[in-house]
Amino acid sequence: MAVVNAVVERSPEQVWDVLADGHAYSDWVVGTTEIRAVDDGWPALGTAIHYTVGWGPLALRGRTTVRQVEPGHLLGLEADAGMLGSARIVIELSEWGEDTVIVIDEHPLRGPAYWLHSAVSEVLLLVRGRPMVTALAKLVERRHPA
Repeated sequence: MAVVNAVVERSPEQVWDVLADGHAYSDWVVGTTEIRAVDDGWPALGTAIHYTVGWGPLALRGRTTVRQVEPGHLLGLEADAGMLGSARIVIELSEWGEDTVIVIDEHPLRGPAYWLHSAVSEVLLLVRGRPMVTALAKLVERRHPA
C-alpha cells in the first residue's frame, strides 16, 4: 500500500478545516485541475467532490465520495475515475505533541487500476503521494498562520 505522512505544526482541527473545504482539493491533490462541484454537507458520509484530472484530451471527470468520516480524525474516500476504476484513500490525523501527523494511505480498490496493481504502480502512487501530503501541510500552515 502507498502510505505517506507529514508533520504539520498545527492542530488536527486546523488540518480538518482544510479537509472540510472541498473546493481546496485542487490546491493540494496532485493531478486535479478543477473542482467542478462539491456536494452540500461535504465531508458528511456519502457526499462527493466532482473534479477534473489531467489536461486537454487526457482530461478525465471523476468523483470522490466520503465512505468513512470521523471529524477531526479520519476521512475515508473513494475516488472514482470511471473506466479506470477507483481508489481507496484514507486520511488520518493524529496529535503529535502540539502538531499533527497527517497519514495518507492510497491504493487501487476496483477496476483496471486494481487488476493491474503492481510494485511499479505502487511506486507511482508514492511519487504522487509525497508532494500531495507536503502540499496539504503547507496549505494548512498558510490558512492558519502560527
